Amino acid sequence: MKLAAAAHIFPQFHPPFSHPHHPNPPPPLLAADRRGKDLFPIKSHQSHSPNPQTTAAATRHDDGGDPGIPFEHVKTLAKFKSRHNYIRVIQVSRAADHPLAGSRLLLLDAPGNIHSISFLFKTLTNAYYDVFATLPPILPPGPVGILGFGAGSAAKIILELHPQTAVHGWELDPSVVAVAREYFGLEKLESKHPDRLFVNTGNALNASVKDGFAGILVDLFSKGCVIPELQDAATWEKLKRSLKKGGRMMVNVGGSCVEPEDIRKDGSVIMEDTLKAMNRVFPAGQLSVLSLDSRKDDSAVALTGEFPDADEWKKALKKPLRFYVDMWQPYTSSN
Repeated sequence: MKLAAAAHIFPQFHPPFSHPHHPNPPPPLLAADRRGKDLFPIKSHQSHSPNPQTTAAATRHDDGGDPGIPFEHVKTLAKFKSRHNYIRVIQVSRAADHPLAGSRLLLLDAPGNIHSISFLFKTLTNAYYDVFATLPPILPPGPVGILGFGAGSAAKIILELHPQTAVHGWELDPSVVAVAREYFGLEKLESKHPDRLFVNTGNALNASVKDGFAGILVDLFSKGCVIPELQDAATWEKLKRSLKKGGRMMVNVGGSCVEPEDIRKDGSVIMEDTLKAMNRVFPAGQLSVLSLDSRKDDSAVALTGEFPDADEWKKALKKPLRFYVDMWQPYTSSN
């Protein structure tokens, strides 16, 4: 549940890149662009990485910064501090010349990393939530757990694209769930799928269901970082035990695009430490990584288990999601 925005607004969302199903984005705007406009700074929440067929990468600023949105196209709908988070909900005008035009964003933590994205007229987000939605077809029958539910971006896509899948979400902060119900349509989603969507508040690392999860999506961040428990192999052993036979996990492991509150921390180092901990539990051939940008340390998603048959996986996915299958690579430690 992390992307980045002005520092935290979009910790894991990079503006879309060129892809057959995602038109070329307009040039990103700088925190003070050449036309002198005041911009609402945005980092990126993991967004789709370069099209493997065109190798075009997401556009970046000359100074390596993230794009911004003119303030006149941004409206703050909610802003307050809860026990766990500094919560902001912003609406981006459909008139904005930006890939996030027409979106509603949930920003958490001081830097403003993006933790949820919702568009009124489309399901997919062009961010890592779409990658998460590719998991159900390669799972055994059974429920999917979402650890780090946020405002329900991943759940919404999965419920729409995979009508046989039930989702059990865990979110630590009750205020985030309340905001999701008021501003992100979660209440309507719960009413529409009373037998398929179950939202829980509490420690996601204690999540469990009877007979185990078919799959688990892990999206756990705090203060702009992947939580420290995920750099401990014991945590992955515990989560592995909560899977049924043949079950898998897909994990947002962050990267340099996620901005920590503590400037001494490095998102790319935390990402690698998280992958190393996973690799101790899921050894050679059991861990794959999908890089969401041209720089491998920028942002990534990990997948456990032997890699499935690519052709069969693609056949089970909607066309706009199939290209992700070819982006996975076996994990190899940087050391």
